[in-house]
Amino acid sequence: MEINISTDLSDKIPGFKVGIIIYDNIEVGPSPQMVKGRLQLFQEALFFDLEEKEFTDFSGIKEWRAIFKATGANPSRYRPSVEALYRRIKKQNYLAPIHSAIDLNNFFSLLYEVPIGIYDTDKLKGDIAIKLGEDTDGYVGLNGRFNSLENMIASADHDGPFGSPYVDSGRTKVTEETKRAIQIIYLQTKTPVKEAQQLTKSLMDMFLEIHGGEGTYSILEG
Repeated sequence: MEINISTDLSDKIPGFKVGIIIYDNIEVGPSPQMVKGRLQLFQEALFFDLEEKEFTDFSGIKEWRAIFKATGANPSRYRPSVEALYRRIKKQNYLAPIHSAIDLNNFFSLLYEVPIGIYDTDKLKGDIAIKLGEDTDGYVGLNGRFNSLENMIASADHDGPFGSPYVDSGRTKVTEETKRAIQIIYLQTKTPVKEAQQLTKSLMDMFLEIHGGEGTYSILEG
């Protein structure tokens, strides 16, 4: 499987980069108490931060709103997924545990202030392109409704788009039956490559500690 960033995206967003992690032989299940505890404590601390700060005081949210605007999407209507998580926490609508892969994904998204997607590799077909969505691109998302991806950043396989820093599709979602997965970290453009590698490896190491299996990571630049 090859993964590429399209030139139309890299032309619009100079410095665009993603962290890619490939997992094999993992075991997904209910989150251990350590993960649930960290996620809950981080949300409670973030709630108090959000009483004193605006969303755009967080560099990751500020940058991802700017990225959405640069691609032609309205960030006030289509919010980056990390901002949507922060808005839930501001309302004290804390994220409830789902399973170990999603809970860890959400924790690192909150921590790094960036969108992160995780997908079941066995539900993907062919190579992956990270690109700008066209007017015909869209899918039924994890939010339960159809989402147009026109002018949105989208990850697509042979069958079409399956993921986005806006909302992911239901087609490739990770479940407790997932054994192989791919994780895409939509990094801040200003993050130096060395730091991006460290962030990506830290996420991978904790994921493998919880789920077992093997993993490899890389940084893909536009």
